[in-house]
Amino acid sequence: MTLQTMTGGCQCGRVRYTVEADPAEAYLCHCKMCQRATGGVAAAFVGVQVDDVTWAGEPDWYESSPIARRPFCSHCGTPLGFRFAEGSAKMDLTIGSFDDPSPFVPKHHFGAESLHEAWIDTSALPRHKAADYDVLVRKWKDAGKEMPE
Repeated sequence: MTLQTMTGGCQCGRVRYTVEADPAEAYLCHCKMCQRATGGVAAAFVGVQVDDVTWAGEPDWYESSPIARRPFCSHCGTPLGFRFAEGSAKMDLTIGSFDDPSPFVPKHHFGAESLHEAWIDTSALPRHKAADYDVLVRKWKDAGKEMPE
């Protein structure tokens, strides 16, 4: 286990966190609850100790089931994680909410009964960069902003 001090937060910046995380503890959850909670075909998580998370700007918490709660930002909607409602010193944080998610590599799939096989290996699909999409670039310029990375 190699813990790293890492930071992250929501899209609007209202909720921020610092955490000691092990990038080798990342995984993909394909369960229906995570699919619905994130709007994706899977949720990318890293397991961390609750005591290792320091929140700057408290997240809101959604009781997603009788056994679990999910932190999120009620201003911008960013899903930030998952935690059992009771009895666990651990929680998960969403990989996409980290400022630099590049160190994370998934170690397994969870909730594989709901896995969408077609979305697992997409390496052969063509790749397009957002900065090459003229319509998007123009909309950012018209808004008086630089296109985000």
